[in-house]
Amino acid sequence: MTARLSARSRRQAMDWSLALVSQGIETTIDFSDEAGWGLLVSESESDRALAVIRQYRTENLRWPWRRKILPQQILFDWGSLAWVALLGAFFWLEESGADLRGAGAMDAAAVSRGEWWRLFTAIFLHADLGHLAANASLGLILLGLALARCGTGVGLLAALLAGAGGNVAGWLVDKSHRSLGASGLVMGALGLLAAQSLWQWRRMLRAWRHLLGGAFAGGMLFVLLGLSPGTDMVAHFGGFVSGLVLGGMLALTPRLTQSSAANLFAGAAFALLTILTWWLALRGGN
Repeated sequence: MTARLSARSRRQAMDWSLALVSQGIETTIDFSDEAGWGLLVSESESDRALAVIRQYRTENLRWPWRRKILPQQILFDWGSLAWVALLGAFFWLEESGADLRGAGAMDAAAVSRGEWWRLFTAIFLHADLGHLAANASLGLILLGLALARCGTGVGLLAALLAGAGGNVAGWLVDKSHRSLGASGLVMGALGLLAAQSLWQWRRMLRAWRHLLGGAFAGGMLFVLLGLSPGTDMVAHFGGFVSGLVLGGMLALTPRLTQSSAANLFAGAAFALLTILTWWLALRGGN
């Protein structure tokens, strides 16, 4: 007696077949016009075969927005486009007459009075179109790379927290500090990438030159982009350091970044945190 396990494509059937054979489960690839591709296994082995396939899919999770962009197999997560669209939506609301800056811009004095949500809401506001374009274009690239390494939902939440960390640094250094913009989050994404390179060194000693080179490149990019004259250098530094810390924590738990449940939960947390902080901002914290 045999059982049939349906697959979406010939490639998937072949991948599953190799996984099952590696566990000592004999299988035959099957195809029919009515049922499509599938695998035939012994009825007595069907439960174990399903367990092996589930484990295989968990360990080889592929996010649909990730694509290889270089021969070195560097991944890029186009989910960062959604973040850019979100920034654009807030800028459109600002230009349409909504008083978002007064309610959500970073104001250290207001934060000291208890308006903590400004640490988050200021990330979504920009002074003009040029300011938005600079953060959106650089953020699209750095955040896309960070999401591919850290997980779409987990990386997005970590970058938001790093951006808030940049605003916390500004608040601690200068109690009259006022600012807005997503540059702290962008520098946080850069910190996430640099931290991933540093922690990979522990696992890949033979590639230490390349890994340390990647971390050094991240530091140099921060100096070039985050310490430009006329920019909010304190927030940039705070965002970069926050990204390094969060990236190091995520590097210690690689399974978390690959877990679909964790990424869904983190993505929901990002959405809820954004909605909550703006709700508090627009109602004046009452």
